[in-house]
Amino acid sequence: MIPEVQTSPSIIRISPEVDVPITPRIRRLIDTAAFRRLSRISQLGLVAWVYPGATHTRFEHSLGVYRNAIDFLKQLANDPDAPVVFGDRDASLFVVSALLHDLGHWPFCHAIEDLRLVDFPRHEVLAERLLQHRELASLLRQDWGLEGEDVAQFLNPHPQAIPSSTQSILRSMLSGPIDVDKLDYLERDSLHAGVPYGRNFDRNRLVHSLCVDHDRHRLGITDKGRTAAEMMVFSRYVMFSEVYWHHAVRSATAMLQRAVYALREEKELVHAWLDMDDATMKESLVEHSRGKDWERCIQGLFGMRRSLYKRVAQFDRLVEPDLHRALSRRPYPEIIAIGNRLCTAISASLGSAIHSHDVLIDAPPVKLEVQFDLRVRQRDQTLRELGEVSPVVQALATQQFDDLVKRVRIFVAPERREAIRRLDLPSLLRAVL
Repeated sequence: MIPEVQTSPSIIRISPEVDVPITPRIRRLIDTAAFRRLSRISQLGLVAWVYPGATHTRFEHSLGVYRNAIDFLKQLANDPDAPVVFGDRDASLFVVSALLHDLGHWPFCHAIEDLRLVDFPRHEVLAERLLQHRELASLLRQDWGLEGEDVAQFLNPHPQAIPSSTQSILRSMLSGPIDVDKLDYLERDSLHAGVPYGRNFDRNRLVHSLCVDHDRHRLGITDKGRTAAEMMVFSRYVMFSEVYWHHAVRSATAMLQRAVYALREEKELVHAWLDMDDATMKESLVEHSRGKDWERCIQGLFGMRRSLYKRVAQFDRLVEPDLHRALSRRPYPEIIAIGNRLCTAISASLGSAIHSHDVLIDAPPVKLEVQFDLRVRQRDQTLRELGEVSPVVQALATQQFDDLVKRVRIFVAPERREAIRRLDLPSLLRAVL
């Protein structure tokens, strides 16, 4: 069964010229307070500090993901070699979860989640709270025959739960190498940022090549989609390199993370952030940073004049690989401690005091990127790993993301840049590790 694909009484138009079918029960979900809040939370957060057009919202993105979910179900049902039709409840669970997958997002939460602080739950956990709220829970039960906890479990499965083969397939369609989320955000983020990188793959060809890898209970592709999949991997690589991990975006991220880390002990404030939208959280950060050591970080982001910290050094697997290995995926408190020691060493080298908040180290977080584990159905119906038949995927999908795109960078307050960049920062950093 493919729910919500019958002739629809209305549509919502989203970029780029996409019609999203809206039926009455979908309309009731997107009109809830919890979902409408997503229209006040930007999809890319601090990326807009570098790409001014990247102000699109999680509301728009969620509609695009929902539309992709319908397309995925249609394609699998129409696979000429091995059609797969899911039951009403499973299909409904997938469609609703696609629509509500970002429900728990709060402002700048990806950057803050990377800190892995105990008082900052992942947005999937926050979604569970919203799904249990009376308004949403009633609609899910009455319109879809689902409980809020069903959707919450689908979005954030318990690690010890053993899913059915059907649920494993559907989850791979929501979160996997090729999924309804990536197919939307790559194109949408690229469009709004004003860059071509995320649109340089054939989405329709890729969708029309989807099939089910029954041996592994997950999504696969047919051989006709191999090139489109390769181009998607490349698009994702370039989007990370030029947009998501652009050095100025990472400077803004490091500034925000430092301020949030300093405020982490204010429990009531932290809990209040989880229910805020972008505007109210910016106001809150400005208010609670006044007169504090990290105030310049927040004023540089949200004050009247943008003033980002400047890059003075960066390391990857090819440039200073030992420093990249030593700092990548370390817990954030350790990065702070190393930064403080580096600041002391810089002060000694310059012969003048440098404040600890004048020097920020930005390192790849603990979480690794999703690897491109996907099999291709050949014309003789055998299945082979995409990385095995594609040198592009083999080269880009793993090593390039976490070792080359995600660099370790050192940022400093703008007025300190010229003095600090003349120092031998790699030697100073090795000395304090």
